Amino acid sequence: MQRVSRTRSDVERLIEQVAGRDRAAFLSLYDATSAKLFGVCLRVLHDRAEAEDALQDVYIKVWRNADRYRANGLSPMTWLITVARNTAIDRLRSRRSGSAGETELAELSDPAPGPEAQAIAESQAREIRRCLGLLPESRAEAVRGAYLDGQSYRDLARRFGVPLNTMRTWLRRSLLKLRECLEG
Repeated sequence: MQRVSRTRSDVERLIEQVAGRDRAAFLSLYDATSAKLFGVCLRVLHDRAEAEDALQDVYIKVWRNADRYRANGLSPMTWLITVARNTAIDRLRSRRSGSAGETELAELSDPAPGPEAQAIAESQAREIRRCLGLLPESRAEAVRGAYLDGQSYRDLARRFGVPLNTMRTWLRRSLLKLRECLEG
């Protein structure tokens, strides 16, 4: 999977062209986004072969539903990642409801990500750490608490001595700044 760097507007334009059934745009969209979407599938499924199958399903859904994406101020990658995540979760649910034999085979497989997925994950982690470092320390700690440690907004508000709505505002604004940093 070759990674091609594209801007947000490039990806939006490609999705619009895919909605018009442009095969060249579809291939370009795949080249630009497949590595990231594969990483999303792999994180959910913990199985390389299944993540590859899920990725294929993701792009089938993108081909069929590109006309549903609307440039609404949100990142086109957010839409694509949501499609990938939901597809992988659906596969995970169907795997869990599968037969006992399938469950035993799943337990025997090596859940560790492969070298490519590890490299992608390490690169993304470095970029996230860099962007978190640009936030004020209290905001970065609140983001880590909410999204990495699973702390509730209420607990974070108490921890930082601010009203609950202030904590929500901190987190919303911090996530917007992180998104700008990661997309920039």
